[in-house]
Amino acid sequence: MRAVEITSFGGPGVLRLGDRPVPQPGAGELLIRVAASGINRPDVLQRMGHYAPPPGTSDLPGLEVAGVVESGDAAAMVEAGIRVGDRVCALVAGGGYAEWCVAPVAQCLPVPQGLSDVEAASLPETFFTVWSNVFDRGRLQAGETLLVQGGTSGIGVTAIQLARAFGVTVLATAGSDEKCAACLRLGAHHAINYKSQDFVAEGKRLTQGKGVDVVLDMVAGDYVEREVECLAEDGRLVIIAVQGGIKSGFNAGLVLRRRLTITGSTLRPRPVAFKGAIAQALREHVWPLLAAGQVRPVIHSTFAAADAASAHALMESNQHIGKIVLTW
Repeated sequence: MRAVEITSFGGPGVLRLGDRPVPQPGAGELLIRVAASGINRPDVLQRMGHYAPPPGTSDLPGLEVAGVVESGDAAAMVEAGIRVGDRVCALVAGGGYAEWCVAPVAQCLPVPQGLSDVEAASLPETFFTVWSNVFDRGRLQAGETLLVQGGTSGIGVTAIQLARAFGVTVLATAGSDEKCAACLRLGAHHAINYKSQDFVAEGKRLTQGKGVDVVLDMVAGDYVEREVECLAEDGRLVIIAVQGGIKSGFNAGLVLRRRLTITGSTLRPRPVAFKGAIAQALREHVWPLLAAGQVRPVIHSTFAAADAASAHALMESNQHIGKIVLTW
């Protein structure tokens, strides 16, 4: 099969199409003939040598795919209601940049009605991540306020739409007026241009001084101190990436007085059972919203697999709004 390989650690140019044996599914797994592969920030980090795949996982990048089920563990597939020939999308721990990909049955979901393979391939990584961190760890509830840092990223466009669909007031930050306008079109109630506005002051102003209930943070670094300042009493800060650095300082007194929670997680190394539980929650609560068009995939660009280097260069430019997808 054709696969996008990381030939050495470095810039986008180290990605090359190569030939690999077709992987074979084991117990609890199935084989997908891949039509499209989503691109995510962890893929870029892996290419640069900063995010090694978990032990026993394919060295190929790629955390989400969509395509057709070709074979697999028959008993596990029957239990999950999946058959050979079904169109599915799947979250994987690696190996997604290839024409064939093995996925745990528990981490596969049907392609929502009306969606293309490209749209379906853009779903798993961001939807699993947002559900696990915003709704499970962050305990976001209807009537609360969510601040999404980086509202036009793949994570951001998902968080905005899901929070809005569940009755949450959404504030989002972005780095240009164009991106702020995109956040508003996606359902954010307010958009803050972090290059010209102070998100702490705006967060306080827009909540009449109360502060926001949950912050979804992909920056960390010196953002943490400011995010603590803009949280309401009993507020929760959820960190899912450290693009701004791993060291943070904050006012611990505020954490005590306002009973704040600072938490975070990474999804890739978690066990199949954990990810399978997220998949079931998504199927119950979110997949009907996708089928009804109340929540929609946001695709910025598609690239042929042979042009994966250009796709990564676009992601690193931060000029995209939504997801970037490879096609096979």
